[in-house]
Amino acid sequence: MDFDKYALDASIYDEMFLPDGAPREHCRQLYDTLLGLSAEELATIQERVTRSFSNEGITFTVYGEDEADERIIPIDCVPRTMPMSDWRQLEAGLTQRITALNRFLQDVYGQPRSQDSDGVPSIVRDGVIPLDVVRDCPHYREEMRGFSAPYGTWVGICGTDLVRTNDGFRVLEDNLRVPSGVSYMLANRKAAKASLRRLYRSSRVLEVEHYGRALLDTLRELAPRGRSDPTIALLTPGVYNSAFYEHMFLAHELGAELVEGRDLLCKDGYVYMRTTTGLRRVDVIYRRVDDDFIDPLAFRPDSMLGVPGIVEAYKRGNVSLVNAPGTGVADDKSVYAYVPDMIRYYLGEDAILANVETYLCRRPEDLEYTLDNLQDLVVKRVGESGGYGMLIGPHSTSEERDEYAEQVRADPADFISQPTLALSRAPCLIDDGFEPRHVDLRPFVLQGQQTRIVPGAFCRVALRRGSLVVNSSQGGGGKDFWVMED
Repeated sequence: MDFDKYALDASIYDEMFLPDGAPREHCRQLYDTLLGLSAEELATIQERVTRSFSNEGITFTVYGEDEADERIIPIDCVPRTMPMSDWRQLEAGLTQRITALNRFLQDVYGQPRSQDSDGVPSIVRDGVIPLDVVRDCPHYREEMRGFSAPYGTWVGICGTDLVRTNDGFRVLEDNLRVPSGVSYMLANRKAAKASLRRLYRSSRVLEVEHYGRALLDTLRELAPRGRSDPTIALLTPGVYNSAFYEHMFLAHELGAELVEGRDLLCKDGYVYMRTTTGLRRVDVIYRRVDDDFIDPLAFRPDSMLGVPGIVEAYKRGNVSLVNAPGTGVADDKSVYAYVPDMIRYYLGEDAILANVETYLCRRPEDLEYTLDNLQDLVVKRVGESGGYGMLIGPHSTSEERDEYAEQVRADPADFISQPTLALSRAPCLIDDGFEPRHVDLRPFVLQGQQTRIVPGAFCRVALRRGSLVVNSSQGGGGKDFWVMED
């Protein structure tokens, strides 16, 4: 099948094609393979990858105003490819970024709480970031003040969203609290590898299947000292959580127990798991429960999902929580604007991966600029994720902008704005032909006593024509992502 109807746009970076329409060198084999397949053969491949997700029950949940809807995530059969030289740049930038973010969190929380100390982080005292941006963040946890995370690792698992424009790669956001999507990365690979077996073998694609082993090694490194063979559990909110499939998948990959809060108890500063043979000590908890609900004694007292006393056990060093409570202060969308400054401050280096230009509506001049240019900007709430609560100016109506402007004026500190980016596009099989769709990447960074990044990512796709929103909850899908040996 040919690409005759594939429309290039010189203002938008295309992952497969050069501006003159020739395929990029690392895409040549994929391009030739797709040209050699008939429409019927491609439809069969697409049906196989879709059936793979359906058979394995790979779902996500979309929350509407009245009810939640569980769906199979859409997957496109055409992989996105990247040469090793590009990937090395991403690896270096992601390693630099997680190092600085962990240093920032230790600075924010590790200051003593004694009466003779104001507890102000050094980065605030030195004028790099305002105190109110940190302390007013909805994810800042006063309860963690004075605590030092084991090995300085507050964030053991990070999913960083990356986009590419004609100006290069940009970090769209860091997901540090309970990052999700890695199961889709692995499921996309399994489906594409089975359906494009000959092409996969000949393309010298770097493997990602060892992610589970890398995650297990990371969690073991973060175990309390003296626990050489730690018991690991994955804490889930339960079957009704939107990412429950991923929780089951990862527990199986790790060989860990999948537990809910009711399966655990704290006694004498330790955490135990109820088993048929009695209580068993738990050393490391990969938690997929939000801060608010993880411990009713530390945070929300009405939580039925958490474990009373688990935060105190963590502070005593008797159990490790990955990621630590309070990490959300570092992925707040206002704090995000200061990450390049953090990198310079803590590491003495310029950021390898640039941020997207960001306007903080808490600043009067940025608020004025945002309100005057809503039609051209993407505006987001600082604490939202998943594509919820945002306005995409160029795709909005005047009525929607007027309504959103009222929300921004009512609470400016809760909003940031960014220019509308021309996200790169990649070919997708749409109906009976190839069409370009906007894409991003979410690679997963593991930080124990060393940094591990498998050469892959969850590649998200804005499947609706013209859409820039890649979130599955907003109509997006996924595709496999191949890093290819040079």
